[in-house]
Amino acid sequence: MLTNKPTKIIRTDKWMLNPTTEQRMLLSQTIKVYRRICRYLVGIVFTHWPELGKLSSEEQTPRVEGLMHASAKRPEVKYPQINRVFHKFPSYYRRAAISFAIGQVSSYMTRYRDWQAGNRKRRDAKPPRFNPNAGCYPTLYQGQCYKLHGLDAIDIKVFTGSDWVWTTVQITGLRQRHEIAGNKMLSPSLILNAKSCHLSVPFDCKPPKRKPNKNVVAVDLGINTTATVTVVTFDGTVIHREFIHPGRDIDRRDKRLKSVSTRASQTMGKGGNLHKGFCSNTYRKCRNINQQISHIVSKGIVQIAQQFNSDAIVFENLKGWKARGGRKRSHLRQRFHGWLKAMIRDFTEMKWRELGGKVIDVVAAYTSKLAYDGSGTVKRDSKNYALATFPSGKRINADLNGAYNIAARGILKLTRRNDSEDRFSQSSGRSPRSWACLCDLWTRDSLRLA
Repeated sequence: MLTNKPTKIIRTDKWMLNPTTEQRMLLSQTIKVYRRICRYLVGIVFTHWPELGKLSSEEQTPRVEGLMHASAKRPEVKYPQINRVFHKFPSYYRRAAISFAIGQVSSYMTRYRDWQAGNRKRRDAKPPRFNPNAGCYPTLYQGQCYKLHGLDAIDIKVFTGSDWVWTTVQITGLRQRHEIAGNKMLSPSLILNAKSCHLSVPFDCKPPKRKPNKNVVAVDLGINTTATVTVVTFDGTVIHREFIHPGRDIDRRDKRLKSVSTRASQTMGKGGNLHKGFCSNTYRKCRNINQQISHIVSKGIVQIAQQFNSDAIVFENLKGWKARGGRKRSHLRQRFHGWLKAMIRDFTEMKWRELGGKVIDVVAAYTSKLAYDGSGTVKRDSKNYALATFPSGKRINADLNGAYNIAARGILKLTRRNDSEDRFSQSSGRSPRSWACLCDLWTRDSLRLA
């Protein structure tokens, strides 16, 4: 069986806060002074990066702290003005700011070295810019920067303008990751903007050990139907099939995109160029709708996998795929452009890995073109491309036929180490890892029984 290497899984929950008007002002001042010290520290780190870049991440923070924070054992430092400007600045806020500054400089130096080495999107690409005014938010360390009172309220250390004090803020909204026994809560970040105030709480998730049934969930991602899902057992029995297509959200997105072309023709007429940022708000809304569609579809796929306790979720490997059909600026080309194949697959993997499952990619070629019963290639209906006709005359949904073949390839990929591939190739005339169909599972079981 294939085994996935254990990797660290970090997921973030949003805990909504309900500060009073006075507390909101205090939180805003805290973020403002935190960003100010971050700008100071970015300059220090950048100046001393030739020596700091050679150190490990555990050694970098105390080295930077030794440059600007005086203590009884270290009365003289190179940058004493920081302690005078940021009087009584909490030590853990300071260390969080140092970590952020180190990350900013390290990122810039890496991008600049890549640019110097010639790793550029274009030959005339300009070098990356160093921006110390990044919109960062303070990281809160337990006991020093925040104290939880159950799950109803939290004490946060805030800046009044002259001193640092504790204030109690009500928690009004949670999610469920804190209820899972294996999850470990990490240091949250305080997020405050014009719309809301919340804590961004990361969790180190420990997936539970699973005893899955011998079946897989296969997903065929299309443009006519967003996701065609089938559940197939290891012996080739189809036990469930479902179509997931949030049409209402897709119509909302397409209606907005259609308005862009209308406004563009009204702006340009028969020629000309659009200004930079044309219809940017509309495109932003469409991106948000696409994310919502992807979350709805991926959640539905994972729920099916949970319901049948599946071993894995199987997708086609569509990385790098580009549409060939459809004329330029045609409706079909626009539908291909809005195909959410990568986003749905990534969101599904994130959700399913958190539950202890695994995701498999198989060869995408001929999954919909080959008949799942092994009778040959199918013929698409000229009036309804979603229908396929087998050489035997049988008609079936083309996406459903593709999902059956995707499941077969996933199952053979899972079990190929325990079986002889030569037996499959003699019976079907093709390698089961690349051109397999659902019928290959039936043939495999009949050969075993024989």
